[in-house]
Amino acid sequence: MKVAIAGATGAVGADLIGLLEKRNFPVSELRLLASARSVGKTLTFKGQEIKVAELTHNSFKGIDLALFSAGAGRSLEFAPSAVKAGAVVVDNSSAFRMESSIPLVVPEVNPEEAFKHNGIIANPNCTTIQMVVALNPLHLAAGIKRIVVSTYQSVSGTGAMAIEELKTQVHDYVAGNPLKHEIYPYEIAFNVIPHVDVFLENGYTKEEMKMVHETRKIMSAPNVKVSATCVRVPVFRAHSESIQIETERKLSVEEARAILEKAPGVEVFDRREPGGYPTPKEISGSYLTYVGRLREDISTENGLAMWVVADQLLKGAALNALQIAELLLTRPKGQGGLA
Repeated sequence: MKVAIAGATGAVGADLIGLLEKRNFPVSELRLLASARSVGKTLTFKGQEIKVAELTHNSFKGIDLALFSAGAGRSLEFAPSAVKAGAVVVDNSSAFRMESSIPLVVPEVNPEEAFKHNGIIANPNCTTIQMVVALNPLHLAAGIKRIVVSTYQSVSGTGAMAIEELKTQVHDYVAGNPLKHEIYPYEIAFNVIPHVDVFLENGYTKEEMKMVHETRKIMSAPNVKVSATCVRVPVFRAHSESIQIETERKLSVEEARAILEKAPGVEVFDRREPGGYPTPKEISGSYLTYVGRLREDISTENGLAMWVVADQLLKGAALNALQIAELLLTRPKGQGGLA
C-alpha cells in the first residue's frame, strides 16, 4: 500500500508511524504530511529517514490509504481531495463522525460498517472507543438501557503541547518555580479539571455529548440513555472511566465477567484486593482495553459498575485507526476494501 499520514508530526501521527512498522502493515511508500511549519523535518520509518511534506490538496496522488490525525478543520478541507485522488481516508477527527453516510467504526464492535464507506471512515472519540469495547458485549447479552460515565482523561487527548505543559509544570513545581498554564484554564499538574472541550447550551461539554451520540451510532442503540462527565487529570497518555450501566435483563457479576473475558480487545483485571485493578500508568503502551472493579450497582435493580482503562494514543486513536485499515485489507476494493 502507498500510505499517507496527514498530521504526521503530532502525538497521534507519531504513534501511527510506529504502529505501521510494529504491526507490519504492507507499506510500499509512506508519505508524511503536516503544516507548512513542519516541512523539512525528518521522521524515521523502518530505519529510513523520511522528510515531512506540506499537506495540500495535491498531496495524495497515487495514495491508497490516507490516515488523518490533523484536526477536524484540516480533515474537512483536505480529506475530500484524498478521496478524489483515489485514496480511502480513515479520519481521526470529529469532522465526519455523525454524518449518516460515513461509517463510525470500532473493529471489535461494528467491523462490517467499515466496508460501507464512500471513501471516508471515521475513527470515534477516544473516550467512546474504550467504553464501547467494554460495554458492547454486555449490551448484546442483556440490552443496556442507561449508561452513566465519568472520565479521567489524560493530557495526550489535547495533544503534544499539553503533554509538554504537564511535564514543564511538574519540573517547575519540584524546582520551586511558579507554574504557568496556556493549554488549560487552570494548572493541570496536581489538579483535575472538570471540563473537556467547549460548553454547550445544555450544560454538557462537546466531549460529553460525543460520548452520547457516538455510542448510540456505533452500538446501533439509538434509545440508550447516556450521561457523561468528562474530567482532565494529570496523566500523560491513558484514559480511565468509571461506568455504571442498567440493563434490560439482570446480569450477575459472574456472567458479566465471563462475557468480558471472551470479548475481543478486552482484558479483565479484577481482583478485590489492593492493586487488583488497572491504572493508566501501568497499562500505557498496551493495545487492550482493561476492565476492573466489576461489581453490582446497588442503586438500581439491573445495574453493574466497572472501571475501564485504555491507552488514549493507541486504542483511543492511532491503533483503532490502523485496525480499521487492517480490516480493509481483508477485502478487495470492489467490496469496500483495499486488497
